[in-house]
Amino acid sequence: MAAIKEKKANPGPLGLLGFGCTTILLNLHNAGVLEQSIAIVAMGLCLGGLAQVIAGILEFRGGNTFPGTAFTAYGLFWWSLVLIWVNPFAGAGIAKASHASMGFYLLLWCLFTLCMFIGTLKHNRATQVVFGSLALLFLVLALENFLAMPSLAVVAGVVGIFCGASAVYTAFGTILEEEYGRQLLPLG
Repeated sequence: MAAIKEKKANPGPLGLLGFGCTTILLNLHNAGVLEQSIAIVAMGLCLGGLAQVIAGILEFRGGNTFPGTAFTAYGLFWWSLVLIWVNPFAGAGIAKASHASMGFYLLLWCLFTLCMFIGTLKHNRATQVVFGSLALLFLVLALENFLAMPSLAVVAGVVGIFCGASAVYTAFGTILEEEYGRQLLPLG
């Protein structure tokens, strides 16, 4: 009797879609198109946070350190960002985030992303675009906070929409390639 071969699904597109859709939605707010609302918070917790953490864990289980680290870390980024916005610890005397603390928070994410970008140099161009534009996004957001320049939020919004869209594109490029057995959207 022949053994049944189990095919394992690629969790990468789920992680990319979780990141991309959430990044687009938040940066529509940064660009001044949307008000910050529960829609952004819920997307951050569920698709940006939970979906990416699940994708990251599945990548780790598959022995894939780079995407496992990326998806898990950025999923937890979304959860931490929502905690910063909501500050459920205010009753315990923990102050809301200052511009300086947010600047350093975002700068650390920028540095992490730059290190991850170096890892993408062994990946396709689409992945490089996602991480390169994300590093730029974190840098602009950090500068917005350090310099107290709200006008930089609009710049960040444009960069973020591009970054999120590049992640969505990469996700669908991967999905379509797996479905059709050939590349329909060039990933480089």
